Amino acid sequence: MKMPLASGLIEAEFVERPNRFLSKVRIDGEVHASHVPDPGRLKELLFPGARVLVEPKTGAERKTKFATVMVYSGDELISINSQLPNRFVRFCVDEGLIPEFNGWTVKKQEYTLGKSRFDFLLEKNGLEKLVEVKSATLVEDGTARFPDAVTARGTRHVNHLVDSITPTRSAAVLFIVQRSDATSFEPHWERDPQFAAALNSAVNQGLELFIYTAQLEPDSMSLGASIPYNLEPQNG
Repeated sequence: MKMPLASGLIEAEFVERPNRFLSKVRIDGEVHASHVPDPGRLKELLFPGARVLVEPKTGAERKTKFATVMVYSGDELISINSQLPNRFVRFCVDEGLIPEFNGWTVKKQEYTLGKSRFDFLLEKNGLEKLVEVKSATLVEDGTARFPDAVTARGTRHVNHLVDSITPTRSAAVLFIVQRSDATSFEPHWERDPQFAAALNSAVNQGLELFIYTAQLEPDSMSLGASIPYNLEPQNG
C-alpha cells in the first residue's frame, strides 16, 4: 500500500548548500533558493550536480519558493524530508502495515512526558507504548547508519525512553530508512558515539528497536523491508 505524496515535483540540479536549511538548485538554467527540510549533513547525497526533486511552495511568509525534498543516488530515489517519516508511520500504523504494531492504535501524537516530547503514544488492551521515529538517509555499502551528524536530542530521547518503561508501558525507536537499498543498520559510532552507546545500552535494558526501509517514488512512499541491526561498536 502506497502513501500518496505531493504531486508536481520538479527535477533540478543541486548547486550548493549555503547552510543546513538552504540549498541552491538550477531549474531550466536558472538558480533558485530552495529550503532543505533535513538538518543532517547529507554530504554524501547533496553535492554539485546531484539530481534532486524540488516541491514548489507558496505563501507570503516563505523565504523560498521551493523545498528540496528528494535526491537521486544513481537510480535510487531518497527522501531528504526529515518530517515525512512521522506522517508515514502514522499511515502505516493506521493501515496495519507494520507487524510489530498490529493491534496498536494511536492514542496521541506529539506526546509530552516530563521534559521530553515523543512522536507517538500507542495503546492496546490497556497497555501503552511510546514510539520515537527517526529518519535515516545515509547508506554505506548496504548498511544504513544514524546519525549523520551529532544529535544530542536523540541521545536524550533514547535515555528518557528506556527510563519511561513500566510494567504497563513499553517504549520503542522506529527507524525509517528513507530509501530501499539498505540491508542492515548500525548506529554511526564515528559520527556520534554518545548516541550509539545510548542506543546500545537502551536496547539491552528493554527498549524495542525496529528498522524499516522505504520505497520512494516522486508521488508516493511505501513500506520496504524490515532489516537487521548490529549495535556493537565497529571496533569490536
